Amino acid sequence: MDQAADLLAMIRKERGITIIWVEHIMGVLMRVVDRVVVLDHGEKIFDGAPKAAQADAKVVEVYLGADAA
Repeated sequence: MDQAADLLAMIRKERGITIIWVEHIMGVLMRVVDRVVVLDHGEKIFDGAPKAAQADAKVVEVYLGADAA
């Protein structure tokens, strides 16, 4: 995953293109993306910066559990 993330980051930077990447390994995404859209059962619950997603109460609750905070 680290190699894939590095490759996608390089392609994005060199070509200046947008990449849509569906992933559940958040640590990998956080290294590469500028924007995160989080879905829960097909419903958008977050759209914004990766750091803000990590701090969003609903995202934390859905993906880490209510006790994670």
